[in-house]
This record gives sequence, C-alpha cells and structure tokens, in this order.
Amino acid sequence: MKKIVVKFGGSNLRTKEDIQKIIKIIKAYNRPLVVIVSAFYGITNYLTEGLTTIQNDEKHIASMITFMKNLKRETLEENISDETARTQAYIKVKQRLEELHKYLIGIHYIGEVPDFVEDRILSYGEKLSSLMLSLILQHHGIDAVEAMPEDIGLVTDGAFSSASVNFELSAAPVRDALGEDRIYIVPGFYGLSTDGRINLLGRGGSDYSAAAIASCIGAESLDVWKDVNGYMSADPGLIPEARRIESLSYNEAAELSYFGAKILHPRTVEPLLEQNIPVRIFNINNAGSIEPLTVIGNAPQNETSELKSVTLKSVTYSDSFAILKLEGAGVGIKAGILAEVTGLFTSKRINIKSVVTSQTAINIYLDSPDLSAAVNLLEKNKPHAVTGVVPRDNLSIIALVGDKLVHSHGLAYRMVGAVAEQGIDLKIVSVGASDSAVYCVVDRADREAAVKVIHDTFFD
Repeated sequence: MKKIVVKFGGSNLRTKEDIQKIIKIIKAYNRPLVVIVSAFYGITNYLTEGLTTIQNDEKHIASMITFMKNLKRETLEENISDETARTQAYIKVKQRLEELHKYLIGIHYIGEVPDFVEDRILSYGEKLSSLMLSLILQHHGIDAVEAMPEDIGLVTDGAFSSASVNFELSAAPVRDALGEDRIYIVPGFYGLSTDGRINLLGRGGSDYSAAAIASCIGAESLDVWKDVNGYMSADPGLIPEARRIESLSYNEAAELSYFGAKILHPRTVEPLLEQNIPVRIFNINNAGSIEPLTVIGNAPQNETSELKSVTLKSVTYSDSFAILKLEGAGVGIKAGILAEVTGLFTSKRINIKSVVTSQTAINIYLDSPDLSAAVNLLEKNKPHAVTGVVPRDNLSIIALVGDKLVHSHGLAYRMVGAVAEQGIDLKIVSVGASDSAVYCVVDRADREAAVKVIHDTFFD
C-alpha cells in the first residue's frame, strides 16, 4: 500500500487545541503515514530576530533558550498527562535545545552568522516540532517515530538558504528509510548537502520538502492541512462571497501561489508532476472529516460548483512587489546591461521576478523586501549607460488565474475596462508570460477596490 504524506504547518501548531486536532486527524487516517511538520507558530521568526541580537548581546542567548524551554514544557504539560512520561520527554527536548544553545554562543563570539550556521540554527524550529509531536503521539498510543532528514537521506543541491532537493540521490534512501508500516514524523524546511551541511529549502519550504518526500516514496497523495477552506475564487477576508474551488491543475496552483495565495509554497507542485501525485487541501477545524476541500492534479475533476462554466478560477494578489526602473538612452537595446544587473543580483540572492524593457528604460520586478538592497547595489555598481535608478514601492500585483486563460478572448480587455471604470490607474498589464495567468499592477491604495471589481466582473 502506498503511503500518504501529511503536512501540518505552523499555523496549526499554536495551541493545545491544535495538537489535539492533529492527534484526532492522525488517528482518523488509521493507516501508516509520513507526517511533515513546520516549526511551531512564530518560532522561525523568533530565531531569525534572535540571530541579529545575540551578536552583540550575550545575555539574550539565555533569554532565548529559557523562553523556548518554558514554551515546550507548557506544551508537554498540556498534552502528556503521565508525569513520568512528561519528564522523560522534557529531558529529550532540553537536550535538543542545548545543541541550539552551543551554536548561539558560537555566533556571539565570532560576531557574525555564516550561511551554513544560519541554516543549521533556523532548522531547530522544525527539529523541535518533530520531536515534540512524536513524543506526544507516542503518549496517545500512536506508533510514531521521528525521522530526521539527515537520517533518511534527503539530499540537496548544496545551496544555502534556498536549496533544491537532489532527487537522483534522495529517492532510494528516503523510500527505504520510510518503508515500515508506522507513523513517521519528519521535520520540514531543510535537507542536507552531500558533505553533510544543513540547507534550508527556502522560507515556507516545509511544503516543498513534503512534496519532495512524497515524490521520493511515490506517495498516494500529499495531504496539506490548513486553517482555511481550501482555495477560493478570491481572498475571503477581502471578498466574503468568494467561492471554494474544488479542483485545480498543477499549473493553476503554482500560479496562485506565485501571485500571492498563501495556501501552498510556490514550489510545492514541482516534485509531484511526473508521478501525478495529487495534493489534497483540508481544514484542520474539520478534523473529524478526511474529505478534501480542494484537489490539485494533472487532470482536475469536473467542477460541480458554480465555477464549472468559467475558465477563470481565482483572482489573487500580492503586496510583496516592487519595480526598479533603470533609465538611460538606449539601455533597452545595449548588449550586456541586463546580464550585468542579473549577475549583481544573483551575488546577493536577489530574485528577479520579471523584466520589461523599452528603448530608454529597463523595468525590473522584485520582491518588496529586496528593493532597498537592490537600489544600494546598483548605486554602487551602476552599469554603463544607466543614468538613473528609480525605485517604485507601495504597489500590488493582481492576477487572474486559470488554465488556458490567455486564450480566453476578451478577458484582459474586460479586466482593464472594469478597473478603468473605477478610476483606477493600471501601471502594468501582462498577458502571455504564462498560459494560466493574466496580471496587472496597481497602487497599493487601489488594490482592494481593484480586486473587488475584477471579482464582481467575472464571478457575479
């Protein structure tokens, strides 16, 4: 029997009630599973912020460890009723925190955070989650065992911070290591290079690591438990009347994630395509039911909802978007300028999302958090022929997503017309970069109105 890979994210690892829901869900499956867990809610951010503080403040190290010890002890007290079992569990948790403590002290004394050390330290959020959950499940009569990436052979390409899994090296070891009929609890977010160094799989990368493991073992499905009702036709916080989407193709899910939908990491579908392993989305608040709310795969089932008559599946948006405009006579046609910029950005791990050129300007689309660093880099290393570097922030990108969307005649025209009627200025409109997405850029102040009018136009 093929195993199911089950993923629980940090938003489902906050409270005693969350842990009890996870126990109930795992029991409801009533079969061997591979469970991938993220760090408990907020822990990765806490560790990231602490890395900066401890370089100059040694006392903060003790504060961090004490805080996490208290947090984990409280979780164990809430979920393990037997005092002896709880004490033994806490000893194991303290041992793992002592490992972290040693690395934090090392950072303070060297006064910097090397890439390989940062990746190792940030992996402890997930390492603590997997240990805690395996101990709690054992107390509740579930045959669960922790399985670390370093023990199962999840090998990466060796890149720090945002690595990719090497499937050629990983598939057989992972499949063999997770072959028994029991519950395996695996920390997400990281793998190991061929020389044994921990590599993070990118922020939010636990989804990707779950998909990678699903691919390695040829899983029946990847089941992702969230605290929302699957994918919707728009953000229900913005559009209360948004409709649930019962099925998506891999391309649709990838584009929705890329353009701001926060259900899955954008790279989640990559490892699953070849084997057509479906992704099933569940709501943890419906813990009594193992019925998916959205299913993602190569061949989506026919829609039975109101969405069956339309090509468009969803309107999504992202505020993490900025434009860097390079000005200069002929910059758009002079050879080497874009290559020089790309090289500079690559050296600082600044990702270019898209590029649009003209005779006198190159517009580079970036994630907002990278804008300041990109401006500083180009001001110090201004390419030839570039006379000005103009940043534009406070923008939002709004995307319409659906398979073969670019072949839907008049769709972009309707989108532009609907937004224009509201007096909203469109900065950019793009059609054709993907068969599954059409997008526009507006000022952030206009984002809510633009999303509403676009959703009303296509879904009412």
